[in-house]
Amino acid sequence: MRKLKDWFSGRRSTSVGNLKRRRIDLGRAIPSYPIYVIGDVHGCLKELKNAEAQIAADINSSERAGPIVLLGDYVDRGPSSSQVLEYLIRPSEFGLKRLPLCGNHDDIFLKFLNEPELYSEWLGLGGEQTLMSYGIDLHHLGVRQKYRNAKLTELLTEAVPDSHRQFLADLPICLKIADLFFVHAGIRPGVPLDEQDDEDMLWIRDPFLSEGPKLPVLVVHGHTPHLSLNLGPGRIGIDTGAYYTGNLTVLKIDGGRATVL
Repeated sequence: MRKLKDWFSGRRSTSVGNLKRRRIDLGRAIPSYPIYVIGDVHGCLKELKNAEAQIAADINSSERAGPIVLLGDYVDRGPSSSQVLEYLIRPSEFGLKRLPLCGNHDDIFLKFLNEPELYSEWLGLGGEQTLMSYGIDLHHLGVRQKYRNAKLTELLTEAVPDSHRQFLADLPICLKIADLFFVHAGIRPGVPLDEQDDEDMLWIRDPFLSEGPKLPVLVVHGHTPHLSLNLGPGRIGIDTGAYYTGNLTVLKIDGGRATVL
C-alpha cells in the first residue's frame, strides 16, 4: 500500500527509457484493497459524477477504500469535455483517490492544441464537440482555410486553460499492480510490458482483442465499445459507450474477483 500512497502524495514513478508518457508500476504485491475502474467517459459529466457516487457508496458500505483508475478518453463526442477535465483536475467531491490514465482521444487533443494544422483529423473523431464545450464553433470561423486556422489557434489559446493542457500532458499511459495491468486500448500480444509501444497502448484493437496479452497479466482496458463487459483471453474490456448508451461502467476488483457496480 505504501507505493500507492507515494503516488498520491506526489512521489511518482520515474519514466522508462524515452517514452512519451509515464508508466506506473506499484509492485508485485497482491493488493489488500479494492480497485475501482471507470471506462471511457467521452465528455459525459453526469455519468462520471454518478459513477463516482456509486463508488463512494460502495466504499462507505464496505469501509474499505481503494484507488479509482480511469482508463482515459475524457474528451470528444459527448457534450461536456471541458467540464469533465475541469472536474477531474479538482479534488473529488467524494474524497476519492483518482488515478487517471491517458486515452487516444486525450493524447490527440493535446497534439491538436499544440499543432492544429497537423492533427485536423481529430475534428472528425469527436473533436468538434470538444471545441463546442469550450465555446468554439468551427462553422463560424470563416470560409478560407488559412484564415480559419489562424483564428482557431488564437481561440484555442484563449479558451483552453493551461491547467487542462497540463492535465493532458501529465497523464500516464498505464498502471501495473501485481498481475493487473490497466491501460486504455490494450497491448501488443507477447511483447514484454516494458517494451510496449505507446501508440499500441492508446490505439490497438486486433490482434490484442482476439489473442489477449499472451503474458501473465490480466489487462483491464477500454477503447473498444460494447453494450456490456467484453471478456477475452486475459483481458476485460469495460468501454460501454457512455456517450451514446448513457452507461459508464465501473468495475470493482477485490481479492481476485471482478464485479460491476
